[in-house]
Amino acid sequence: MKLIRNLENFPAALRGGAITIGNFDGVHRGHATIINRLKHHANSVDGAAIVFTFDPHPVRVLRPDEAPAPLTWTDRKADLLSELGVDVVVAYPTDRKLLSLTHGEFFEQIVQKQLGAKAMIEGPNFFFGKNRGGDVDVLRTLCIESDVNLEIVTPVQDDAKLISSSRIRAAIASGDVGPAAQMLTHPYRIRGMVTHGAARGSKIGFPTANLDAIDTLIPAAGVYAGRTYIDGRSHWSAIHVGPNPTFGENVLKVESHIFDFDRTLYGNVVEVDFISRLRDILRFESKGQLIEQLTSDVGAARKIASTWPA
Repeated sequence: MKLIRNLENFPAALRGGAITIGNFDGVHRGHATIINRLKHHANSVDGAAIVFTFDPHPVRVLRPDEAPAPLTWTDRKADLLSELGVDVVVAYPTDRKLLSLTHGEFFEQIVQKQLGAKAMIEGPNFFFGKNRGGDVDVLRTLCIESDVNLEIVTPVQDDAKLISSSRIRAAIASGDVGPAAQMLTHPYRIRGMVTHGAARGSKIGFPTANLDAIDTLIPAAGVYAGRTYIDGRSHWSAIHVGPNPTFGENVLKVESHIFDFDRTLYGNVVEVDFISRLRDILRFESKGQLIEQLTSDVGAARKIASTWPA
C-alpha cells in the first residue's frame, strides 16, 4: 500500500483506478463496506483502489473550535485501510485553497485531472466542494458527463442505527469501548509518548507507563483491560484513564500497567488498545485498599486476555 501526501507527480501507473473520497475517521464497518465495493470496481477497470482523505479534517481548518477529536492518526488510518485491501491512500494536505474549490472545480482538478478516476464509490451522505456544495446527485451528473462509473453504497446499520464516526466517538467518550470496537474494524487505539510520572505505581508493585502527547480522542475516565504495543509487539495491560483521587490529584492521566514487563520506556511512543472497561475511578482510604483493587483489576484483565482470540 502506498501512502501519498500530495498529488504532485502522482504516478501515472496509479491513474485510471477506482476512488472513494472521505475522512474515514476510525475506519469502521461502514467504511469497510465502501472499501469492499471500491476493490470490486478497481478490478473491473483494471486499476488501483484509491482512498482520497484529508489531513487534517476540513473542520480543523474552517472551524477549529468545533473540530471533533480524531479517532485515528494518518499513518494508523492508512494501515487500517491497507488491511482492508486498499492500494493507495492519498492523505491530502487540507488548506483553504483546497476547501475553496467548488464542487465542479474539485471534480475536474482532483478526480479527473490528477487521479484520472474511472470509477467512484461513495455513501449517500457524501458532500464535496466549497461549503459542501455538491451532493451525490451532483456527483452522479458529473460522473455521467465524464464517463465515470459511480456506485452509492447503502449505509451499514447496527441495532437499527447508522454506524458512523460520530456515534463511535460518543461511545468512546462514554467509556463504551466494547460497543465501539463492534462498530470499528478493530479495538479502539491511541498512541502517546512515555514520560516520567510520580512513580507511585512502582513503589506498590504496579509500575505504569505514563502516556503524554496523545493526539486522538481519550476514552472516558475509568480502568480498562487492553493491550500496549511496544516495538510492534502486543502486551496485555490494565489501563488507568483519569485523575488519581486517592493521592489528591485532579489531572487526567493515561497510565498503562503492562503485564510481565520490566523495560524502561521513557521517550518511546507506544500504542494502546482498549478492549473492555473494568470499572470507574475510585478513591481509596488506604494503600492496602488500593493494592487490593489493583490486584483485582489485573486479575480481571488477565481473565479477558485468556479468552481473547490470538
